[in-house]
Amino acid sequence: MALDGITTAAIVHELKTNLIGGRIDKIHQPMADEIRFTIRGMGVVHKILVSANSNNPRIHLTETAKENPMTAPLFCMVLRKHIAGGKILDICQPDFERIIIIKIESANEMGDMTVKNLILEIMGKHSNLILTDENGTILDSIKRISHEKSSVREVLPGKAYVLPPSQNKKNPLFAVKSDFLYALHLQEGQKLQEFLYKTYTGISPIMAGEICFRAKLEPSNSCQQTTIEEGESLFAAFEEVMRIVKQTSFIPKIYYHPNSSRVLDFGVLEMTEFYALEQKIFPSVSILLENFYHERDNAYHVKQKAHDMRRLVNSNIERCVKKKEIQLKTRKDVADMEIWKKKGELLTANIYAIPQGVTTFRTIDFYDEAMKEIDISLEPTKTAAENAQKYFSKYNKAKRTLAALEVQEKQNDEELRYLESVLNALDNASDDADLSEIRTELAESGFVRRQAPKKGAPKPKKAKPLHFVSTDGYDIYVGKSNLQNDELTLRFADSTDIWLHTKEIPGSHVIIQTNGTGTASDGALEEAANLAAYFSKAKNSSMVPVDYTLRKNVKKPNGAKPGMVIYLTNRTLYVTPDEEKMQSMQKL
Repeated sequence: MALDGITTAAIVHELKTNLIGGRIDKIHQPMADEIRFTIRGMGVVHKILVSANSNNPRIHLTETAKENPMTAPLFCMVLRKHIAGGKILDICQPDFERIIIIKIESANEMGDMTVKNLILEIMGKHSNLILTDENGTILDSIKRISHEKSSVREVLPGKAYVLPPSQNKKNPLFAVKSDFLYALHLQEGQKLQEFLYKTYTGISPIMAGEICFRAKLEPSNSCQQTTIEEGESLFAAFEEVMRIVKQTSFIPKIYYHPNSSRVLDFGVLEMTEFYALEQKIFPSVSILLENFYHERDNAYHVKQKAHDMRRLVNSNIERCVKKKEIQLKTRKDVADMEIWKKKGELLTANIYAIPQGVTTFRTIDFYDEAMKEIDISLEPTKTAAENAQKYFSKYNKAKRTLAALEVQEKQNDEELRYLESVLNALDNASDDADLSEIRTELAESGFVRRQAPKKGAPKPKKAKPLHFVSTDGYDIYVGKSNLQNDELTLRFADSTDIWLHTKEIPGSHVIIQTNGTGTASDGALEEAANLAAYFSKAKNSSMVPVDYTLRKNVKKPNGAKPGMVIYLTNRTLYVTPDEEKMQSMQKL
């Protein structure tokens, strides 16, 4: 569920309860579209996350920390200048819109106390965080919107702030029964669900469906065909939801697919239409949002940061594929080389029997067991010896071409496998440390330039492999990049540990620690094989072959690219990657 007006109201209530009267102590901008505040008040310190991310805009209390850039971005500097040390006076939600305004009292350059407005607009890809002065003049915004980007509404320093267009929707908190029923029956060709979220602000399609469910009506029912009794039932359900919002009787819940840990949706009211789903209650809206958005938000930022590397890798993969097509054509061109050699030898054997000036010579093919006759094309202007030499020359050229081609094919195939493994590593990357390691790997392999570390910059975090524990207690490790795969297999693992990898498919190295026994349970093997298949290019396939052997049987050839190994005496398991099984394992 997106942050609709009801969820926004729950957040506002929680923020007002915790932050009113507090002072802004620290301001950081760890991401281009994200601000983090530290607020002190009444002996308590609160951390606030405010995100104008296009996919996951939100605001809530947070406990997680992020690394901050060495130099603060411009918008962060503007916030520090105008509201650092400021006192939070009020937090409000105008007209039940997905907009939150934080009123902050702070001193200006002259030392006079003024009120600034920090405005978060939660509007999908148009989400923004804007700072205005007491007169409503924009001081700056995290996303500047010029006239070229939007002819409807400019968001630039010095411009007057105006609320986003309301689309003529009504505030549901002040809905009147007579107006509701009158408007309901005027909706030509509209469904009940559409009527609710298109007529009133802050009502999402899912909440509109929930209101219909409470009224025991189908969301797809026609408005015009709704009876008076049904209309009154719909308003009663609508009014009941709004009463709960006014009373701030929120119940933050995440709903899961049945018998699964996969998240389906969340809500801050009791979603009666989800009665059959697995559900978990959270003590606050902030904790719910932190849990719901953490992985999704992180995945978005990792994907954005990996974009350039992914494009580079895909470009090189396309180059390898085109090179392979040329190599296949070349191999086809030299496929007749042995025939050319044979023709040259047959001409040499019959050199005195070939008349001058003929274009074709027929002779017995003594290389053929049946001794069939063969026609050999000739150039009439050349002698028999010269024609024979022509065939030998073609053969020798093709032989040299084939020898070079086999080397080039091997190099190209190795490079293609390596690049596909890097692409798989980018899919498995979960944080900046993983991306940094992949970039280092690409630099070492000559695909990107090495980046000299900035003076005074902190040493980048070392990425770590994933660590799982099988159902029966075996430690299982999964590499997320080729450098991690090398580290895990060649230096971390013991010779008696069990090594797993998808058969001839780019993927992660997986290690089961056997504590010197050289054996593991069938259950641990199956769970480790599932991890190997899940963290591979065959993630969405079925019956994926996974080879396993003792670590001592795995070797790295001299000069091989990162993550590339050879192994002997392996066995093979066939598994279908199962995300739910993977998520059910204990992760350390």
